[in-house]
Amino acid sequence: MKLKDLKATLALHPEAVPRFILPDGDGIPAHFHITEVGHVTKRFIDCGGQLHETTDTCLLQTYVADDVEHRLTAGTFAKILQLGDQVLPHDDLPVEVEYDCCVVAQYPIASAELSGDLVEIRLGEKHTDCLAKEKCGIDGEGCGSNTDTEEAVTTQAGACC
Repeated sequence: MKLKDLKATLALHPEAVPRFILPDGDGIPAHFHITEVGHVTKRFIDCGGQLHETTDTCLLQTYVADDVEHRLTAGTFAKILQLGDQVLPHDDLPVEVEYDCCVVAQYPIASAELSGDLVEIRLGEKHTDCLAKEKCGIDGEGCGSNTDTEEAVTTQAGACC
């Protein structure tokens, strides 16, 4: 979901309470805080030597404290996003949510819609991938798995992932 779409949904329902729903159906506890609005830029080279152009995202950090009575309204959430305008280059950025539950994980926002008195913000999944499978010899079983000899596997894997 793009930032402009999230902002529009929150603005339409300022009194509603946002609720983040994780990909497995569980929710981030209702007393979460939004503690950061960030602009993340990623420019990288993959294990096969291919340079990838910059990708930009808006990253929202959530924090769950002991103040269990705390509830953020969609209107307050929208104001926090507005503060982010100081660091965000534009509103056409995809939005991800950072959540710490034993480990810090990032989830792309898949959708946001009103459901009763809640704005349900559904989070999607994010996975790692090898972007140079052919160079790495990955055929679904692992690095170097489609080669015939131990030497070929060592040479190919050493040059890549």
